Amino acid sequence: MKLLWLVILRKTPPPLARGFVGIAFRVVDRSRFERFYIRPKNGRSDDQLQRNHSTQYISIPGFPWNKLRSETPGKYESYVDLVPGQWTTIKIQVTGQTAKMYVNGSDQPVLIVNDLKQPLTKGAIALWVGPGTIAHFAGLKVTP
Repeated sequence: MKLLWLVILRKTPPPLARGFVGIAFRVVDRSRFERFYIRPKNGRSDDQLQRNHSTQYISIPGFPWNKLRSETPGKYESYVDLVPGQWTTIKIQVTGQTAKMYVNGSDQPVLIVNDLKQPLTKGAIALWVGPGTIAHFAGLKVTP
């Protein structure tokens, strides 16, 4: 999957809004999917801990962000330079139980998950925008 998106925070976002936008894959329904997402406002934060939470993986059911972060700190999230209000290119490669996320044409993945949490299954792809975030999408390309 390859996608270009623009993320803008609402004029009056909640105080801790960092922007949330992502791609869900292997979507069975609203209760079963895997998702990579970015938090654009974290990319240039002055707080290093927030920077380290610029990209993230979750899997529903059973593996929300807070569980993954508390049980395996840093394993399912990483830093990448992001600028809110600028177009960001995202590429996700999924093979078996491994998924890799690339940002802005990087040769190396910014986040690698070698143990996807849901069973091998076919499913839909969905675009996701979190609270307090406005996102514009363009150029979605899905290849086998």
